[in-house]
Amino acid sequence: MERRSLLGLAGGVAVATLAGPSVARSGDPQLASTDPTETIRLWPNGAPGGEGVTVTAIVSERSTDPAFHDRYAQYTTDPVMTVFRPDNPNGSAMLLVPGGGYRWVVVDKEGFDVARVFAASGTTCFVLRNRLPSDGWAAGPDAPLQDVQRAMRLIRARASVYGVRQDRIAILGASAGGHLAGLGSARTDSVYMAVDDADLVGFRPDLSVLMYPVATMTDPYVHAGSRSFLLGPAPTSQQITAYSLEQMNWREAKPAFLVHAMDDEAVPVENSLQLLATLKAAGVKAEAHLFQEGGHGFGIRLAQGKPGQVWPDLVRAWAARMDFAL
Repeated sequence: MERRSLLGLAGGVAVATLAGPSVARSGDPQLASTDPTETIRLWPNGAPGGEGVTVTAIVSERSTDPAFHDRYAQYTTDPVMTVFRPDNPNGSAMLLVPGGGYRWVVVDKEGFDVARVFAASGTTCFVLRNRLPSDGWAAGPDAPLQDVQRAMRLIRARASVYGVRQDRIAILGASAGGHLAGLGSARTDSVYMAVDDADLVGFRPDLSVLMYPVATMTDPYVHAGSRSFLLGPAPTSQQITAYSLEQMNWREAKPAFLVHAMDDEAVPVENSLQLLATLKAAGVKAEAHLFQEGGHGFGIRLAQGKPGQVWPDLVRAWAARMDFAL
């Protein structure tokens, strides 16, 4: 892709203000037929705590195969959600939180690719491009969580605009995005000051799907890169405990679904196993599927031909048992 196209995706080369959400349109004609053009800015007056931020947002393409994109966003300063509107809405919504080790956010593999699958079955999907904790934000490790909480509130506050139910809003996070989605599911404290009426509604999801999540910040099963980019090179024991999902209070959290491959060498399966034990002890309805093979970061495309390719159907079947169409 040309550099101007990547910059267009990063910031939008043209912005149209419509009634309701802000909409950005990509300047890349190649993407116009495949990528949605509707995006929602999370913070109308700028993201909080950005006084010391000097980074410049980029979106880079890693794929050398014209058949698919594999983009990642880095140094995001104006977080957005990209909206995937289904042809036949089923009344449910899903916030997708892609991974990237808290170093960047993968756009396609665990974002757009997954959104297309669930939008095809009627779920209105919102792919988050969140800020990163090491870019100088005043909230530090809570900056990405601010974006998740704000995104959930915007979806819920505008539910009627998107034809979804306020009590049918799921979250799906993968890898480090699974950790971030887990924080959004477990934490009960708002980590930013209200900015408008959207912040009057709840921010916790009604259902969580965590794919090969970076759950623990504790050795020996921690993904060291995610911990370093989230908490810095020398986190305190208090920080490690506070950001380890398996050590958090999950009581009254909504149902959770875990997906992991046993041969994951990047984020050991013990991340999900420990979290599953915590969910069970907290009385949270939970289901876990552990696949013999699949490695890490398989998303949709890399799961094809492997046991894990069925995971979207497993998620749908599980959610359907709780009257939650996905």
